[in-house]
Amino acid sequence: MSAYEPPQLPGFDLPGPASTTSFTAYAPEGAPATGGAPALENLGWRALAAELDKEGVALTPPLLTAGQCANLRELFDDPTAFRSTVTMARHRFGEGLYRYFSHPLPELVQNLREQLYPPLARIANDWARRLGQPAFAPEFDGLIAACAAAGQHRPTPLLLRYERGGYNCLHQDVYGDLTFPLQVAIMLDRPDEDFTGGESVFVEQRPRAQSRPLVKRPAQGQGMIFTVSHRPVRSVRGWSRVTLRHGVSSVTSGQRHVLGVIFHDAR
Repeated sequence: MSAYEPPQLPGFDLPGPASTTSFTAYAPEGAPATGGAPALENLGWRALAAELDKEGVALTPPLLTAGQCANLRELFDDPTAFRSTVTMARHRFGEGLYRYFSHPLPELVQNLREQLYPPLARIANDWARRLGQPAFAPEFDGLIAACAAAGQHRPTPLLLRYERGGYNCLHQDVYGDLTFPLQVAIMLDRPDEDFTGGESVFVEQRPRAQSRPLVKRPAQGQGMIFTVSHRPVRSVRGWSRVTLRHGVSSVTSGQRHVLGVIFHDAR
């Protein structure tokens, strides 16, 4: 298992004094405003990488403020911000709604996508090396260019809303031949205050072993980094591919909103 060095990027320091470098807000013309740059300082990438190696899932420190979460929740009811809406029950995916953002992405979502990608690409490329797979571009623009070359042009970041009784079946967010192996989901509500139930559920299937469940309960503004489809795990034969699916248990009261930050585009 390799050791990770802190990515040489402003705002992605290991725990210590806060960086004095702030992110430049990116607001494409016509993009809805959502409150500026995310709070990405001092995430502790070495510890996050170790947790992803161990579990396939890692909780981050808070990425968004309560105000930023509220702004994103309010966007759910603005149809001009989205390219499509999926009713889960219609497709037997579960109970609830999710909406894919259209271009241009909201400022805050674009910031998250661009700024979280480089350190995640370092982890993804270590995984690719272990499994003998091609490496990913070190910067987000390179990934998007590769997606376009593969015929994947549609943005994949999304907002999800669950009412009482809502849930999401176990699945993987694969949208084409090119799949970046990590994604981030950010909780926009307060567990046990705005909603109850609705735990994030992950099920890992290792070769020649029974499935292993994991349950995570992020706080408002907190992110979950997790495996999109598979990751490497050491075995007696070297490195094996381990499959992970994710879903959401039933919401028992209130509303639950989540921002999904997926890095590869869709066909």
